[in-house]
Amino acid sequence: MAFMDSFAARLRALQIENMFENDFFLTWDKTDDEIAAVFTVADALRALRENGISPRIFDSGLGISIFRDNSTRTRFSFASACNLLGLTPQDLDEGKSQIAHGETVRETANMVSFMADVIGIRDDMYIGKGHTYQKAVSDAVREGHRDGVLEQAPTLVNLQCDIDHPTQCLADMLHILHVFGGPEQVKGKKIAMTWAYSPSYGKPLSVPQGVVGLMTRFGMDVVLAHPNGYEIMPEVEEVAQKNARIGGGSFRKVETMEEAFDGADIVYPKSWAPFAAMERRTQLYGQGDFDGIAALEKELLAQNARHQDWTCSEAMMRRTRDGKALYLHCLPADITGVSCAAGEVDASVFDRYRTQLYSQASYKPYIIAAMIFLAKRKDPAQTLLALEERGRKRTL
Repeated sequence: MAFMDSFAARLRALQIENMFENDFFLTWDKTDDEIAAVFTVADALRALRENGISPRIFDSGLGISIFRDNSTRTRFSFASACNLLGLTPQDLDEGKSQIAHGETVRETANMVSFMADVIGIRDDMYIGKGHTYQKAVSDAVREGHRDGVLEQAPTLVNLQCDIDHPTQCLADMLHILHVFGGPEQVKGKKIAMTWAYSPSYGKPLSVPQGVVGLMTRFGMDVVLAHPNGYEIMPEVEEVAQKNARIGGGSFRKVETMEEAFDGADIVYPKSWAPFAAMERRTQLYGQGDFDGIAALEKELLAQNARHQDWTCSEAMMRRTRDGKALYLHCLPADITGVSCAAGEVDASVFDRYRTQLYSQASYKPYIIAAMIFLAKRKDPAQTLLALEERGRKRTL
């Protein structure tokens, strides 16, 4: 049996027709079958590459990236995913474009998309702005396609917005599935999504929101913990509650890191800014009140400093199941005594899990490639079989 047969069979058992020529915004907009398809194709593409077979489905074309926030892993993961499938990645530097001179979203989206098959956008800093901007770009290029300006409507991939970070959280979940052995094996596992102290300001809410919005679908016991005042978006909590009811798991909030870590199978200690503060920052930004933004930053740093005990220490890890919970982080972590005087995690904990953390991060390029693949191939199962049958070697 060809090794792509099992992947193709899994895909053919799923109802995923709506993924073709569609975007990927939020994980909770996708069905369970569509999430399963992303995981299946990601594993299949990885298997092809590891067996030295080229997974390229494009001979040419662009993958446009727009990063409105700093990035290392997601930026290079998007570039890797595009290259893996045969697209040339091209980053749009807004500071060097006509956007700086007032060019509209509609015009920019069409001008960069003449030969683009995918646009990846990271816009995570301002509540109510990032997801809205991504939708505006998608609407613009679809209008351009309908009007005959563009030969194709580029697929939009959410590389992180103010609401969700689907490429990160899907990579996290695929890592969990591989560590524990599959969907049945993760049911009932306790995952602690907890706030952790950071000496820096204004980390986005989208990772914790993405985690509780996704992991609740897998029958897991998802626990959210944070100090008072560090709430996430209430509508995302509603999504988590709904998904937990449907998935057979649970979603609950606790008031201490200790309670979240007690008996946990997986821990995800990560700093984020309070939802209310992020709303204030968005308002100040809209008003051009940079003095107000600076004052808010000082206020939030002082607020963070009151919770330095919220850290993933060796003592905290001993509270987990057998003291050996799987430690996750989207990276970069604020490591106590390494990148800062006090931070999210002890250096000894981080170092013990370093290899697993790198493995966790390694799934992201394949997750992004799978999103593109499923949006661009009407019969993804047959395409995987054709790639194996073609057998084009990745290297000579």
